[in-house]
Amino acid sequence: MEAVSNSFTMEFTENQTIIKNTIREFAEKNIKPHIMQFDESQEFPMDIMRQLGELGFLGILVSEEFGGAGLGYVEYALIIEELAKVDPSISLSVAAHNGLCTNHINQFANTDQKKKYLPDLTSGKKIGAWGLTESSSGSDAASLKTIAQKVGYKYILNGSKTFITHGTVGKTAVVMAITDKDKGKKGISAFILEKGMKGFITGKKENKLGMRASDTTQLIFDNCEVPAENLLGNEGEGFIQALKILEGGRISIAALSVGLAQGCLDACIKYSKERKQFGKSLSEFQAIQFKLSQMTINIEAARLLTFKAAVMKDQGKPNTKEAAMAKLFASEIAEKCANDAVQIFGGYGFIKDYPVEKFYRDVKLLTIGEGTSEIQRIVIARDYLK
Repeated sequence: MEAVSNSFTMEFTENQTIIKNTIREFAEKNIKPHIMQFDESQEFPMDIMRQLGELGFLGILVSEEFGGAGLGYVEYALIIEELAKVDPSISLSVAAHNGLCTNHINQFANTDQKKKYLPDLTSGKKIGAWGLTESSSGSDAASLKTIAQKVGYKYILNGSKTFITHGTVGKTAVVMAITDKDKGKKGISAFILEKGMKGFITGKKENKLGMRASDTTQLIFDNCEVPAENLLGNEGEGFIQALKILEGGRISIAALSVGLAQGCLDACIKYSKERKQFGKSLSEFQAIQFKLSQMTINIEAARLLTFKAAVMKDQGKPNTKEAAMAKLFASEIAEKCANDAVQIFGGYGFIKDYPVEKFYRDVKLLTIGEGTSEIQRIVIARDYLK
């Protein structure tokens, strides 16, 4: 009797499948051979980013009118996941460029601002940075201290931002600053800044545990002069804009987490079949099989949560809770998968000749960036308690 398959397959359109295969082939051919070079040197892969721009992967969510690919969050998640299977740090840069700076301008800029800034960002001619976090305002993002004072036809910014992805290499940045301190978070506004503006200074580049090819830097504003026309939306709308951007960003970090976890699993399956102990391959030991089985289950569950949030986002449905759930579960599952992967590899998992060592270092950021696990739990609780 012919066996009947009860497996569920997530169905993608023909175009989505082409995108998935294209980015996978690109990552295997152009990124994989250079992973450790980028990691050891902490070198930002500008050539790789430009190639991704040429392929349309740096303007994923932007309409064709402004040079983008005109795709949705499902395609975005597919791209980020495939990149993360090979190199999470490059995946992080693509996610940050698309989902933060570029998407903030895409969602909240006026037509003139879009025409001026988006084509260079979507093509990869310029890399985007996004400035919300400060040394004294991490999870409590509304407590930022950077001030923007309007003087004539410009704003004067004073303050600093920390942990800014692309702070060094980014030529265009969206920055949140206080325009009315008496209004609290309703007094925060968003601005488009360009490198070269008077008083816009690149600070210390961070020496990180993982994600080392993704540039992370401090930004300093010393009487930085920003034209009034670079205000995004109206004064006081910056914090709400930032929350909406972070909502979409959580989907991308969930996808990155799924990709990293899948990369760990793929490496473990291959290694466990090749490595022999006590006269048989590791894959024949029940202890290893159990680990691989649990990794498979967890990754599939995380993937389903991620694409559920992505589909809801594309459909214009409220998805704050779903994005938070996907980010929380996927990032914590990725952390566990990376830990189990090193354990399966044993001593070899502790050296840089095998990919799981880097996955293990890279993964920790995923439970911290774009809102910590603790913040995600608060977001989820608020949703069902409201």
